[in-house]
Amino acid sequence: MKQLIINADDFGLSSGANRGIIRAWQEGILTSASLMPGGEAFDEAVALAKENPGLQVGLHLTLVQGRGVLPREGIPHLVDESGNFDNDPVHCGMRYFFLKPLRKRLAREIEAQIVKVRETGLPISHVDGHLNIHMHPVVFDILSRLMPRYGISSFRLSCEDLKANLSVDRQRVVGKVAESFIFGRLADACRGRLDTLGITYSDEVKGLYNSGRMTEDYLLATLDTVRDGMTEIYFHPGCRPCATLDRWMPEYRHDDELAALTSPKVREKMARLGIRLRNYRGEEKKYA
Repeated sequence: MKQLIINADDFGLSSGANRGIIRAWQEGILTSASLMPGGEAFDEAVALAKENPGLQVGLHLTLVQGRGVLPREGIPHLVDESGNFDNDPVHCGMRYFFLKPLRKRLAREIEAQIVKVRETGLPISHVDGHLNIHMHPVVFDILSRLMPRYGISSFRLSCEDLKANLSVDRQRVVGKVAESFIFGRLADACRGRLDTLGITYSDEVKGLYNSGRMTEDYLLATLDTVRDGMTEIYFHPGCRPCATLDRWMPEYRHDDELAALTSPKVREKMARLGIRLRNYRGEEKKYA
């Protein structure tokens, strides 16, 4: 059986992101969304999630290109004077790995992000991360201790089939090969610990290599590569005009991704291929 989780990242980043996500849920194939605790439109996203209780909500852990939730005084050197994380994911990753004094501050911030979402009353269905920071070895080690404590039972294991992706899209070949190596090793390091903890994950996650470019044509072709088992595909739908989306992700095709998620052609092809929509709780969603 082919089962597909369709997730939207960056819920709470901005009103434009929120509008796109809710439309993708109400009018399309979206099954879940990942909530940014430090996003400028966090409260709006929480209200929208409560108005749409079937939309499953997870934690979009943000430790790069975003804002912390703890006061700067509690996490010095983790955020700048305005409370923002570094914008460079490589620089962040190196600092988190090599600067051991940051690890306790990271643990406090990660727990605070979990608690902030839990205090809304929304159950946290799964954990993933902005720019996949949740797969970082130090961050994952902290999450491994916190997820059982807070009853989080699913995790995005970001590992995409490179051969299948290149059969659909030949752009960025060198970059994709590098990402395949990095995230393949990270996934291998995470998998055993997740199994020991009883935390579930998809057989494959698609969206890593074409992040921000998950168009209708790409999705239609990608559906042919979905295998038996559970697959997650993640998107970044949004509605412009939105100054925040333009500032943070000017090259992302948010509106095109929303169009893909609400496309009748996509729904028809999923039905023809016998692909069933579900969420991390195992609840099935009928095609919109």
